[in-house]
Amino acid sequence: MDLSRVELRHLRGFLAVAEELNFTHAAARLRIGQPALTRTVRTLEETLGAPLLARTTRTVELTVAGRKLYDDLAPLLARLESALCGTGRDALLRLGFTSQLPAACAALTTAFERSTGAGVRLVRKDAPLAGLDTGACDIAVVRGEIPAEASVHSRVLLHEPRTAVVARDSALFPGRRVVDWAELADVPLVVNTVTGTTRPDLWPRDRRPELACTADNFDEWLEAVAAGHGVGIAPEPVMLRHHHPGLRRLRLKNAPDVPVHLVMPARHGHPLADRYFEVSELPTG
Repeated sequence: MDLSRVELRHLRGFLAVAEELNFTHAAARLRIGQPALTRTVRTLEETLGAPLLARTTRTVELTVAGRKLYDDLAPLLARLESALCGTGRDALLRLGFTSQLPAACAALTTAFERSTGAGVRLVRKDAPLAGLDTGACDIAVVRGEIPAEASVHSRVLLHEPRTAVVARDSALFPGRRVVDWAELADVPLVVNTVTGTTRPDLWPRDRRPELACTADNFDEWLEAVAAGHGVGIAPEPVMLRHHHPGLRRLRLKNAPDVPVHLVMPARHGHPLADRYFEVSELPTG
């Protein structure tokens, strides 16, 4: 295996196809021709001596070797590019988030920029760690509990109250404006399984809501609730920013708050992420 043949363009090409699972879309993203991208990926496969992608006339999927390479390579390449950008005059920190960045982060970002002279670029990713684990960002704001297997440093920035939403013409809680958390155990629940913060296991084991359906992102979750599949529960600040004509909101009593965490890699993190983390620990007000 002659790894000297592997160039940065080969790795970038593979990552683009692995993320898009479509050569046409990946080529457009990289602003190169599709034949050139196909040759680039094939060269990488030949050099490594293993197929990375399983191709048919209609689909592209990662092989076992391709999935392993992507998982290892994505964070490394993102950090390499971030490090190279950071050597210039305009250092930049990528701050990841999911459906909405908490308002409190505005003051935190301003304090960071004033103390370091660096800039902050916001990166939205519909992923449990907002792209931190794949190298899409250098530090992230994550609502809810941090996955136990995640290799990160974290601290709680704040807590947010929960609110419930149902379809505007739903028969659930007709005429009600306020609902107790315990009452929700008796109604079907719509859950965002990727970035959502409310799941049936938040209720006692002997009395939990039925799972009506799931969604992979916030927008699908909104539409599923608006379609009348069940009740949805989300942080109140998020719902206040997302007005949907097909939904009505219910204030919750006795609901547990949602912790909002700041997370960064436990090892080999961006130096600016350390500074942002330090600024977040300073007293405010």
